[in-house]
Amino acid sequence: MLPGGKARNWTPIQIIKKKGSPISRTIAEIYLKYLEEKYIKHCLEHKDILYYRRYVDDLLIYDQNEISADKIHNFINHIGIHLEFKTSEEINNTLSFIDLSISRNNNIELEIFIKPTYTDIMIHYTSNHPQTHKLAAFIFYINRIISMPITRQATNREWHELLTMARNNGVPEHIIHELKKQLITNKTKATQTNPLQKQSNK
Repeated sequence: MLPGGKARNWTPIQIIKKKGSPISRTIAEIYLKYLEEKYIKHCLEHKDILYYRRYVDDLLIYDQNEISADKIHNFINHIGIHLEFKTSEEINNTLSFIDLSISRNNNIELEIFIKPTYTDIMIHYTSNHPQTHKLAAFIFYINRIISMPITRQATNREWHELLTMARNNGVPEHIIHELKKQLITNKTKATQTNPLQKQSNK
């Protein structure tokens, strides 16, 4: 849950990367941690931003007004000449972050974010591929549905879309239901045997 406050925008900042050395990913992570320690920590302590989370190179920043958002954006773009950041602000109290759509009304509500370029084309079930390959995407999507704290309405909508996707790619519906049952069972067992996982789900 994000902290309270009358925020006008949330700002995920994404680094524009260029391919290069195989260790560039590690170097980038080290450098980002350095920037967080030197700059973001200071902003959090002085309440310039109220909330900060990062997943790889996608950042979610929660601030209180447009002035601080512009200030942070301009400041962070002048840290290094080789860094460039882009921002996306919420529209109608909704912001997409990675594969989530975050809506801020009376409460914070999460839904699955689907990119405009999305298609449901995948390896057809009748193709000559290993079964694990043909079901890999469905396992990912089912795990996402049962793991994300999305609304019940969003869960029902995603499940409907998943079954439609299965039909369009020749996957028998009973296989999807069996996968769902198996993955829920696995998740329950993992939660029961892992105290840290159980605590994180609370």
